[in-house]
Amino acid sequence: MSETTSQATDASAGKAGTTSSDQTIAPEPSAPRDGGASARGERVTHSLVRDVALPGGTGTLALLTLDNGLDHTKPTTLGPQGLAELHAALQRLERRAADGEIVAVAVTGKPYFLAAGADLTQAAAVQTHDDALALGRAGHAAYSILGGLRERTGVPTFAFVNGVALGGGLEIALNCDYRTVASDAGALALPEVGLGLVPGWGGAYLVPRLIGVQDAMKVILERPAANKPFKAREALETGLVDALFDAPDFLESSIRWAEAVLRGDVVVERRELDPQPVWDAVVDATRQRLDAVVAGSRPAPYRALDLVAAARTATKEEAFAAEDVALADLIMSDEMRASVYAFQLVSKGKKPQGAPDPKLARPVTRVGIVGAGLMAAQIALLFAQRLQVPVVMRDLDQERVDKGLGYVRSTVEKLVGSGRMSRDVGARVVASVHGTTELGDFAGCDVVVEAVTEILPLKKKVFAELEDVVGEETVFLTNTSALSVTEMAADLRHPGRVVGMHFFNPVAQMPLVEIIQAAKTDDSALATAFAMTKKLRKTAVLVADRPGFVVNRLLILLMAKIVEAVENGTPVEVADRAVAPLGLPMPPFALFDLVGPAVGLHVLTSLREDLGDRFPESPGLRRIVDEQIPVVLDAPKGLPKPVDPAIQRVFGTGDAGGRSDGAAPLDEAGVLDAVLTALTQEIGLMLDEGVVASPSQVDLCMILGAGWGFHLGGITPYLDRTGYSEKVLGRRFLPDGVANVPAGASRRA
Repeated sequence: MSETTSQATDASAGKAGTTSSDQTIAPEPSAPRDGGASARGERVTHSLVRDVALPGGTGTLALLTLDNGLDHTKPTTLGPQGLAELHAALQRLERRAADGEIVAVAVTGKPYFLAAGADLTQAAAVQTHDDALALGRAGHAAYSILGGLRERTGVPTFAFVNGVALGGGLEIALNCDYRTVASDAGALALPEVGLGLVPGWGGAYLVPRLIGVQDAMKVILERPAANKPFKAREALETGLVDALFDAPDFLESSIRWAEAVLRGDVVVERRELDPQPVWDAVVDATRQRLDAVVAGSRPAPYRALDLVAAARTATKEEAFAAEDVALADLIMSDEMRASVYAFQLVSKGKKPQGAPDPKLARPVTRVGIVGAGLMAAQIALLFAQRLQVPVVMRDLDQERVDKGLGYVRSTVEKLVGSGRMSRDVGARVVASVHGTTELGDFAGCDVVVEAVTEILPLKKKVFAELEDVVGEETVFLTNTSALSVTEMAADLRHPGRVVGMHFFNPVAQMPLVEIIQAAKTDDSALATAFAMTKKLRKTAVLVADRPGFVVNRLLILLMAKIVEAVENGTPVEVADRAVAPLGLPMPPFALFDLVGPAVGLHVLTSLREDLGDRFPESPGLRRIVDEQIPVVLDAPKGLPKPVDPAIQRVFGTGDAGGRSDGAAPLDEAGVLDAVLTALTQEIGLMLDEGVVASPSQVDLCMILGAGWGFHLGGITPYLDRTGYSEKVLGRRFLPDGVANVPAGASRRA
């Protein structure tokens, strides 16, 4: 709901040749232009209406354009005043339809946007359950006019989805009788569940009845969880829209198509409602999946599923009323406030805190990668694809080089085969990555990335050898996950050129890069690392050169406390379940399996050496690594892998084991308490050390680098809400009301 007052302009509605009149319906003259919205911080989206004479002479189509008056970089959203204006405009159109003045109503948006949904800032500012309920009802009141106009007046409604349509924006289209989409529409989605809400303006009822309950689960639950909106073609194939037209003449084509529908020349067929047994089976299977993945850690997915379950037999009025209640309950939940905090944090993260002046960045025309292993090959591919510069990858022998180049080729082939990369781009990327065993081939590189084994003397040796090959201006980047960047640079002639640039695995998917400033890193080298990260379309966070930086320091501590509990007699299955309330992407032992127990043990050992016995040692984990013992069992695709109970033997059984202090082994609640206490203490120490500038930067790192859920708002809001920050540190990390329902707010009417 971030809206702005604007003046009506025909340009905002797109061009329709000579078919449009100059009639515009603006707000009632007796009301202030923004209805007091400016005082609330709301930027109003206006409903601008003009008449279009249909080219075939069928009659007049009323075209309503949603426009917040800002340029294409500021999405159109809907707040209370914008909804009120939309409602009033649609009421006037309904009267005109009843009087026979128009034969159709269509809704479209300003260039590149239909609407990006509700204004989350305004929603998060709601203080009472009654006000939250009113927000849901306001959306339904306006949208229901679109959904019922044909039944009441015989005049159908169309949505011309000319751009991004998210949440309430897509629900505008879903409430219409027919929908077209522009081929370049950036994203169509119902992301509410990922933000702690439900599709509350008709989506939970309309989508399963439109495209079937199985596909509805993808739209409402699966896609939001993966943060994967639909592209225009996908939306057409799924059935969310009825027709797709090329962007340059999208509006004209949509108007002609609408007239063809009115004439009966185009018939849009709707699928039959899924039988009740099918509906119930899909709902039951989805609920089981939620129990396995979400494990009750957050309410929004379950509330959304309940709405879909009821949509098969509920009337529209009953379903919309249920959406209103669910939306109000969730708006007044910590989950929603935390999700808004996380969403805003990630958005602001595009402008990194503490980054030097971008003008100081050095040009990058050629990149070297030291190493050709999996991580190095992933980095090489990303650089070749996004920076569009030649990349040379070097290793000690040709076999390793060939393996790295083979990874690049095979990955590109998969991307091209799936349609995610064009054949021409794929050929360019493969051709731009070269392999070598010669150190001298790094001459001429503007940047060289070190991606060898996590052994400090080896990394120091690599940089020392490079200094004799490259120029003085060449920037050295290290992908170390925990080692001291300052120590790596200590013996170099030009230590200021060295910067930490820590990627996360898998490199292509993980959005975070920790940028580590060593003791002598100069601003030019640092600015170059930030500029590269931006071109790589990653989020950069400036981190001080402290052991483990942010993500690994906290993630390894979490896993170490789990393992410590097992070492002291807690059964592995109990320990693995203990952090389920956090709703992390996977259980601890599945995470160990993903990163590799050897890597986890190495980082744990390194952190213990640097930070002390807060990071407990684990003889059992050492044995798992030495004997290469698998730690998890297989699971169906998409479900988390459970810990293998058989690994209990490497730690000693729960019966035989025992805590060093003689106390009974910890249960699930005890393990979770130990984990959260340790994390709270560690974050307090990290902030005292200046590892990052603020608690919000810790949250940003954990959200983007560790998959810490949006519904938690990051780690520090969760520790505030659960009382750990005050219990352990005697203070909150964030002010009251940031990422949680403020004290004194009314959760229920």
